[in-house]
Amino acid sequence: MAIDIEAIKEHVRGILIALGDDPDREGLRETPDRVARMYEEVFEGMNYSNHDIAQMFSKTFSEEMDIQENGQDMVLVRDIDIFSYCEHHLALMYDMKVTVAYLPKGRVIGLSKIARVADMVGKRLQLQERIGADIAEILQEILGSEDVAVVIEGTHSCMSARGIKKAAAATKTYTLRGAFRENQFLQMRLEQR
Repeated sequence: MAIDIEAIKEHVRGILIALGDDPDREGLRETPDRVARMYEEVFEGMNYSNHDIAQMFSKTFSEEMDIQENGQDMVLVRDIDIFSYCEHHLALMYDMKVTVAYLPKGRVIGLSKIARVADMVGKRLQLQERIGADIAEILQEILGSEDVAVVIEGTHSCMSARGIKKAAAATKTYTLRGAFRENQFLQMRLEQR
């Protein structure tokens, strides 16, 4: 499904009118177009399924590794910056840091591909919990490994700028698949700095 730029422009114009402003005044004349172009960029991920994203970033490298039960061969990437928009209020989720870990099963992925997957998943109307689940699902498909973990910490403007207005509140979610569900040593390694 392609993003309908013309419909977005029309609806943004309607929102401006509904807010009691004049969309033809100088400062707002180009706002519908600017918002439509911004939405096309920040919601790019809505054009793709998880499978599509896995196909986009499916380049892996064969790596002969004897995986140790204690997680000595874990790949872990921390502090991937992303943002997204909450599907409940269309509010920004920001200062999001994603940590991804996996146990290779004969294949490794380029580290930049992990960040690209996280970015693309964030470019949808989302819930933080679903972002973690989507990243895990995509990486499981790419890597052929069930052993994937995604930890996300972020701030939600639907809590910080409106409603309860708790600016310091942060939300942390854990998506644990395969060995990460049961192995406490692996879970502890996710939290270590």
